[in-house]
Amino acid sequence: MYSHILIATDGSDLSRKGLDHGLKLAKQLGARVTIITVTDMWAASVLAEAGPATIADYEASQQVMVKEVLEEAARFATESGVAYETRHIPNRYPADAIVETAQKAACDLIVMASHGRRGFRKMLLGSQTNEVLTTSTMPVLVVK
Repeated sequence: MYSHILIATDGSDLSRKGLDHGLKLAKQLGARVTIITVTDMWAASVLAEAGPATIADYEASQQVMVKEVLEEAARFATESGVAYETRHIPNRYPADAIVETAQKAACDLIVMASHGRRGFRKMLLGSQTNEVLTTSTMPVLVVK
C-alpha cells in the first residue's frame, strides 16, 4: 500500500508519538521512511533586529536542536529496523517544506502530529498540520 513514508518531527513529545506510529506502520508495510525536521524562517527575521551576536547564537542553538532531533529519530528508526534517511529543511515555512519534500522524494504518505511546539496553537489542530492537510495531494496521517 505505502512504500515510502515521510515523517515530520520537531522533537516534541507529540511528534515523537507521530514518529513512533509512522515507524511502526513502515515496519509492518516494509516501507522506507524519510524523516524531516524543518526550522522556520520567520524566527531568523525576528532575530535580525537583535543583532549579529543574537542571530549567531540562535543559529547555533537551532543546529544543536536539529542534530538532537534527527539523531533521536535515526536511533528510533534503527531500533525499529526500518530503512530511513533524515533531512533538515532550514529557513522554510514548515507546511510548505513538508509537502514539497514529500513530493520530491516520491513519498506516498505523510505522517505528522496534530500539533508541535507552537504555544497556544497546541490547543487546536496545529496550523502547520492543517496547512499540510489542505495542500497535500497525497494521504496525510495525523497522530493525536
